[in-house]
Amino acid sequence: MKPELNKIYTDAASLPMKQALKPFAETHRTAARQMAGSPKPTLYIAVFSIWILALVWFQPRLLMLLDMAYNWPSSLALWLFIGFIDFAWLYGVYNVAIVGFAVFYQLRRKYAPAPVATIPHDSGIFPPVAILYTTCNDFVEESVLSCVRQDYPDFKVYLLDDSSDAHFKSLVDNFAARYPERTVVVRRPDRKAFKAGNMNHALEYLATQEPYFAIADADEILPPDFLSKLVPVMENDPTCGFVQANHRANPHSASPLAKSLGVGIDIHWKWYQPLRNDYGFVMFLGHGALLRRKCWEEIGGFPDIVSEDLGFAIHVREKGYRGRFVEEVVCYEDFPDTVRAFRIRHMKWTRGTSEFLRRKMGWLLRAKNISWTEKLDVLFPTLNLPLTLLYFLFMLNANLALPLFFSYAQDLTFVVGSHEFLIPILVLNPGFEVIYDWDFFAITLLTFFAPVLSFVLALAHRPLKLFRFLSHSTALYAALSPLSSIGVLAYMISGKAFFLVTGDTNQKEYRAENTGKKWPGLNGFRNSWQQFLAKSHPDTKLVQGFEIGAGLLFMCLAMLMFQISFFGLCLAFLLLPLMHHLPWNHRFVKVAVYVPFVLIMFGVLLSGLSVFGMKAVFFGYGFHF
Repeated sequence: MKPELNKIYTDAASLPMKQALKPFAETHRTAARQMAGSPKPTLYIAVFSIWILALVWFQPRLLMLLDMAYNWPSSLALWLFIGFIDFAWLYGVYNVAIVGFAVFYQLRRKYAPAPVATIPHDSGIFPPVAILYTTCNDFVEESVLSCVRQDYPDFKVYLLDDSSDAHFKSLVDNFAARYPERTVVVRRPDRKAFKAGNMNHALEYLATQEPYFAIADADEILPPDFLSKLVPVMENDPTCGFVQANHRANPHSASPLAKSLGVGIDIHWKWYQPLRNDYGFVMFLGHGALLRRKCWEEIGGFPDIVSEDLGFAIHVREKGYRGRFVEEVVCYEDFPDTVRAFRIRHMKWTRGTSEFLRRKMGWLLRAKNISWTEKLDVLFPTLNLPLTLLYFLFMLNANLALPLFFSYAQDLTFVVGSHEFLIPILVLNPGFEVIYDWDFFAITLLTFFAPVLSFVLALAHRPLKLFRFLSHSTALYAALSPLSSIGVLAYMISGKAFFLVTGDTNQKEYRAENTGKKWPGLNGFRNSWQQFLAKSHPDTKLVQGFEIGAGLLFMCLAMLMFQISFFGLCLAFLLLPLMHHLPWNHRFVKVAVYVPFVLIMFGVLLSGLSVFGMKAVFFGYGFHF
């Protein structure tokens, strides 16, 4: 903050609140005018322009592949292959454009920083604020302490306890007893509508007077000035429905997994969120945010879906309000402690996003007060998870259908010393040579690396840390395709999504029931199938069995086609359900997590030789899905 502004804020201490806010009102009034209107469409004009140019340049060669078709199944396989590649390029261009615009946005902020307003403590008038701390068998004292230790003078912390475990209930009650003037314990008779229902219940029956309310997750740490910095933003901008604070990984986390991958939280929030103030749709991300109660009332409360945060954001936008992202206010959040918790969280996101798209996408597309720039900015990231099913089908098509229709046997010769080894493999029809060229290889690499471009740029000055992070994230994120596909398919069949609590180590209500019988019988299989469709919890043997089966199938196909990169990905498919049961610092895991990334990069390097005449290696797509 500029010294002259800081002096004005101090001198204004004796004024009423509206007068005290005048020195920084102009700064936020300008931002408010921008927030009230639609964002700039420049980002998505760039995305679609570059994508269309790529189609114009490459599509004629892709369409030449259709000359190889000899019946309708082979033609369908080629059309699906071409269609997915076109779509993968769109997402590749999107990720590169996000990073490019983020660089521009950060440079502009560097030379023209916008100060964050604060309210002088003795200014006299402060609107009361409710802090909703949500917990369900995952109470963290450090987190709730950050809520009660705010330097804002008028607030109350509501402990929204949905816990079923008596131990966690006791922790909540004991903490509330230590801070009786600041806390209120809120419990409800059922868990209807999960987190959305929990917050709606508190706002309807207890936290009824405060014009603003903040939401904190069970493992989240708010900075002491969280309220004092965000309330002025809301006060000076009546069109602002919510303010989303920035987040970083908790630097004090003792979890080895969090230490390995927590940096990804920092980088993602830095590159993908701030620019949405000007070029997209600012999303309410479910926690670490201050919301306007009037907006909650106007839309009839949080929608009864797992992704209640995104549902809230689009509904208040249709009412004429916009969200705002404040980069300077930083909260800490925990990365999941174990791979099991990571997988549970991912399944919640996958099915919750699928539910949002089924129930809200049509409404969003028809919304009159939401611009197409904002609609696209909502749909691009939310479609990302359900589209993993599309990527899974692409892997089947590219590695099973295309070799079936367009391959022939050939021996691959290895010479070791004076000995020759012949390995029979399948080689694709020479008709595919039309796509083995340097420019096609270049756009393939762009598509391949675009999702991790922000991480590469952020960690380029620390190559060893970059290598470790990309290796670890490959073993987790790149291996999620089978698990995501299960979640999408199960939701498509059942139409149900459950709010799986990442920090709840029991998760009893989500587990498939175990009858204890060696042979479950027909009823046992029926119950397991129903549980699989209803919840598809990563703990179940059906889910893990599907992941292992998919990994083994694709591994055989990768060996048959001599696709080294794809073989590395298949190893990650097998490794992920195994790590569900092993700690991240297990000796085997410490070594194994590097193997998939090393193989993938070796395969990419080897595939570059295709530009110079080697045709055996088939390009990989879609790792960002």
